Amino acid sequence: MPKFLFRNLFLLFIFASATAQEVQTEVVPPYNIKTVSFIQGGNNVVPIFQLGDTFQFQFDDLFGNEANYYFEVTHCDYNWVPTDIPKTDYVRGFDNQRITDYSNSFNTLQVYSHYRLPFPNQFTTELRISGNYILKILNEDREVVFSRKFILYEDHSTVTAQVKRSRDVTNIDYKQNLDFAVLSNDIVFQTPLQNIKILLLQNGNLNTGIKNIPPQYTIGNQMVYKYNKETQFWGGNEFLYFENKDIRAGSNNVARVGANNDIYNSYLYTNLARGSQIYTVNQDVNGNFVVKNINASSNEIEADYAWVYFSLSAPTFRSSTKDIYITGMFNNYSLSPEYKMDYNAEKGLFEKAVMIKQGFTSFQYTIADKKGVIDYENAIDGNFYQTENDYTILVYYKEASDRYQRVIGKGNANSINIIN
Repeated sequence: MPKFLFRNLFLLFIFASATAQEVQTEVVPPYNIKTVSFIQGGNNVVPIFQLGDTFQFQFDDLFGNEANYYFEVTHCDYNWVPTDIPKTDYVRGFDNQRITDYSNSFNTLQVYSHYRLPFPNQFTTELRISGNYILKILNEDREVVFSRKFILYEDHSTVTAQVKRSRDVTNIDYKQNLDFAVLSNDIVFQTPLQNIKILLLQNGNLNTGIKNIPPQYTIGNQMVYKYNKETQFWGGNEFLYFENKDIRAGSNNVARVGANNDIYNSYLYTNLARGSQIYTVNQDVNGNFVVKNINASSNEIEADYAWVYFSLSAPTFRSSTKDIYITGMFNNYSLSPEYKMDYNAEKGLFEKAVMIKQGFTSFQYTIADKKGVIDYENAIDGNFYQTENDYTILVYYKEASDRYQRVIGKGNANSINIIN
């Protein structure tokens, strides 16, 4: 082979390797960034919106110094790899702009700056296509401070779903199975076995979704999924919760309050591991949270922060090599060291103090190994087929001529109506 040809091929390989897009993962916020949330209709929501909807992205900076933050929006494919299309194809206007809507906390012991980023906004007037998006928040040096995923979908297909008990007798009491079908409203599917992809979510948790499940069979323009093992989730247990809307008084699941530090302390009752107990009905909000100060008129800037002291009695996990974390939508189900519990040998309890904005917060105890792999089967609070869970089915589609994957439908199901 001529030397110049070998050299050119080598340079081409190096260039291709350098420009290859990497899978986008969410960057965990630093300690000073709290209460990161997507808001729609005044409530914190799972970040799945119909194309054209309005919503807000909000967060607090505990430094309270009105720092300059910038935002960047990136469109991704089904596997969260950035799509190879110009930004002007999916953003009308500009991103990489400074967040200008912010205000400082008022009448709180913990100072903070509260930031709001609406979509659309004065810079980004429209997100033009459906699909997976990742929103990056940057500092003045254009370094990524943290990032969050969100999904936009179109209404081009009807998704019907039913939650059923497992058909496997070995886990019939512990798992929930999704039976569903996808029917096109106005698209003639081309080679659906290759072009249609599904994402299944339990309680809106993008970290634990089930992917890459092909249709079991097709009936005309309808895709039918009636699997057993492939579309199963562990049932888990109902979320725990606490309420400190009045931060100076004990309330639901708050044993006592204090103010030994510079901010309030909320000491929760000790939770017992529920894995060996029978299932108990406990209405919850499936991991969600509400920021609320009953003595204030503007919760966004008048709700205070408190050190919330969690304690868990789980004797069977004392010798485990795995770690226990406190998770929920309040921290995006993060398995970061900030939420890892420590074992107190004198008390025989797992303990952790976490700074959380006051209101209503639901949470769960999650066990994971050192690599962050969650152990669902041996969950601290057990698995029960009766547990009430929300399920979301998202339908991705890409024709041979398309340059990106669209999300053409969304379906919902709830296990409160589970059947055999």
